[in-house]
Amino acid sequence: MTNRVLVEIAVDSVTGALAAANGGADRIELCADLAAGGLTPSLGLLETVKRAVELPVYTMLRPRAGNFLYDDGEWRTMLADQQALAAAGADGFVFGALLSDGTIDEGRMRTLCQAAGALPKTFHRAFDHTVDATAALETLINLGIQRVLTSGQQRTALQGASCIARFVEQAGERIVVMAGAGVRDHNVVDLVSQTRIREVHLSAGATRPGGMQHWRADVPMGRDDDPDDTVRITDQAMVTRVVESLRGHD
Repeated sequence: MTNRVLVEIAVDSVTGALAAANGGADRIELCADLAAGGLTPSLGLLETVKRAVELPVYTMLRPRAGNFLYDDGEWRTMLADQQALAAAGADGFVFGALLSDGTIDEGRMRTLCQAAGALPKTFHRAFDHTVDATAALETLINLGIQRVLTSGQQRTALQGASCIARFVEQAGERIVVMAGAGVRDHNVVDLVSQTRIREVHLSAGATRPGGMQHWRADVPMGRDDDPDDTVRITDQAMVTRVVESLRGHD
């Protein structure tokens, strides 16, 4: 097994995908609305990103923000999105579904896994809301999931490092444990050293001025706490610093 730590960047734009690629990332997680934690991207976004970069592009399947307990309409949407995104060239899928008691919705997860076929499958940070993470990890392994993204059930991966290390030990070679949440260039080496993970995930998020000469700050567009004319971006310099920090550690 290689000692090289793989870097996955979550992006929600073509510009973000280019920043990830130019910064040295190994893989892209493509989402819409990263400010909401990442939702299902449009077909147009996937197709445009696939034309712009050569990295593997794993697409999010998440129909709304909030929890991971989906009603029948949301579930049908996830299945329809998965079929359409696969046809549009998705290289893998990122998804997760829970039952109300905090256990994994095995029935729906099995259906999504079967629909994905041979494409790689990542269980996202719904894992961090499971009631019994040890049992949940075994469930994911039995379902044939290739990797799980986790912060160790804490606010940040570094805070959850001891728990992530236990997941890595439990997983062995059966599933990849990928750490994410709060990963930055100044802490990624410590995170890897403490957990022995071989994959890290971050969005490298920043903002830039929106460029509008006329903008009504007193007329919010859906987010009252962010009335300014700003645009979320992927910070290529941050991606580069994370990659370089890890390459120095490998």
